[in-house]
Parts: sequence; C-alpha cells; structure tokens
Amino acid sequence: MVRFVAAAFPVVLLLVGAAHAEQEREAYRWAGMGVGSGNCQTYRMSIDVRVDGNAVKGVFRQQGRAERRFEATKDAKGMFKTSAKVGDGGTMNVSGAIDGDEGRILLDGYCKFEGKLIRKK
Repeated sequence: MVRFVAAAFPVVLLLVGAAHAEQEREAYRWAGMGVGSGNCQTYRMSIDVRVDGNAVKGVFRQQGRAERRFEATKDAKGMFKTSAKVGDGGTMNVSGAIDGDEGRILLDGYCKFEGKLIRKK
C-alpha cells in the first residue's frame, strides 16, 4: 500500500499542475483610462477576467473605489453581456468577447472603459 501511494504521488502532482496551468491559461487583464464627459479621462480602471468553459467571471476596480464583480455566460461566438452593481443603485453594463488568446471588454455606465484583454501567462 505504501508503495502504491508513493508511486501515485508524482502522478497526482502532475495532474494538479496541469489543472493549475489550464486555469492560468484562461485569465485575462485590461487596465486603462476612461472615456466620456466630465472627469472620465482621469479615471483609471483595471479589469481581471477568468474563463471556465462558458462561465466568465470578472473583477474591476476604479482607482480609489471599491472592487466590483460580474458574472456572465459566453455564447458560441465567445460573446458575453451582463451588468454589475456599482455605488448606490447604479449599474455598469459589461460586454465583451473572448476567443482563445484574444478578447475585448467594455464597461459602460457613467464612463466607458474599453480595450483589448491581454491573456495572463
């Protein structure tokens, strides 16, 4: 029994490592400035997105503000659309597309934050 466990341990580590690498393959990031009227051009935003199958989960944070989350489901073309709560009753429309190494995202509300999602290595 001890020999079986000792022999199986490296295989388990290999499988866990492969699963971890797969998760890393599905992570994306965008950071940039807002577009729109007023002070939008001075607002810095960062967006992190993780994809697991068709499930898209994201976190965005405007500099100096609380972190916000969103969840969506991408379609056969890799497109997704949802909304995220911000502030007191406000919302941001979240949309985008992810296909392999490429992706785009748009947060649209009081300002627009849009750009190319960069795959995390």
